[in-house]
Amino acid sequence: MTPYDTSCTADPFARSISAFETLMHTLSGSPATTWTHAELEEHLDAAGRELLRLLLQDHLDLRARKEENRVRAGAGPVVTGPEGLVRPWREAGHSRWLASVFGMVGVTRVAHRGPGMGNVHPADQELSLPAGRHSTGLRRLAVTEAVRGSFDQAHDAVTRRCGNVLGKRGLEELVVAAAVDVDGFYQTRIPIPCSHEMPLVVQVDGKGVVMRPEALREATRRAAAKTAGGHRGRLAPGEKPNRKRMATVACVFDTRPALRRPHDVIHPLGGRSGERPARPGPRAANKWCTVSLVRSPEQVIADAFDQVQARDPKHLRPWIVLVDGARHQLDLISAETGRRGVTVHVLLDFVHVAE
Repeated sequence: MTPYDTSCTADPFARSISAFETLMHTLSGSPATTWTHAELEEHLDAAGRELLRLLLQDHLDLRARKEENRVRAGAGPVVTGPEGLVRPWREAGHSRWLASVFGMVGVTRVAHRGPGMGNVHPADQELSLPAGRHSTGLRRLAVTEAVRGSFDQAHDAVTRRCGNVLGKRGLEELVVAAAVDVDGFYQTRIPIPCSHEMPLVVQVDGKGVVMRPEALREATRRAAAKTAGGHRGRLAPGEKPNRKRMATVACVFDTRPALRRPHDVIHPLGGRSGERPARPGPRAANKWCTVSLVRSPEQVIADAFDQVQARDPKHLRPWIVLVDGARHQLDLISAETGRRGVTVHVLLDFVHVAE
């Protein structure tokens, strides 16, 4: 007897369609007519995210069913592992979680197995799934929000957009993992060639970062211990005595000369007259930046000059060093230029020097 065809013919996106129809029914119902625009936004934000999550889940389930059908029909390719050995056994129903920007979804795939060998999942490669639980979009969002402020602020921003899909420690780990290739990226990056008339600018600065007591440098830790429990007057805005560790920041960039007159730099709003607008100033291009709390200022400044040397090995372009007047940085820059035997033009930030 020929067996009946028992393949599933139901719409693979039935759950998504049902969620969409439910949302339409809610918005067209009488209770929604009394909602304010804020209540409508809040409802659509939650229900819309859930609808997108269901669409992603239904699509992943559809791909899982297609993969299982190919395996049952024997049409799948021969799968080998990283060591080159064939996985002769196939087992469906292996699932894993994926935290996406829409919420948590499950990914079901076929495992190709072998005696004494680890499982291989071709669907993971087709979907380019990460080794961890968090999707690429969620990782990108976590890094984007983390560089704007604290981890607490980044976690709140991710939770508002994606729901409860990422903890604070997980967010910290994602940011650390995303930064492992920064040094390698800059080392292999080839600067864009520039003409000899374009100045090459090195900018060096320091930034105080509030640290935990055990992460302070020894001198700062001793000073903090002496003032612990003592009476202090009112602090200035942003002042955190004996709580910071100085990070050295360096930036290298190209710039095109911009000829300006004094009234182009210092002028009333709208220019000196309504007929003559102020000329625009120079703009930075091809930026290279580095910062470190761990490495010494000497090493950071040396790295910056290595970048300058790579862009202009024959020193055919004018080199400009922009600093804020810190004597320690000026001494390190003088030592570095003397060691390399190069001549630079030092430009002081007048606002910082005046302070």
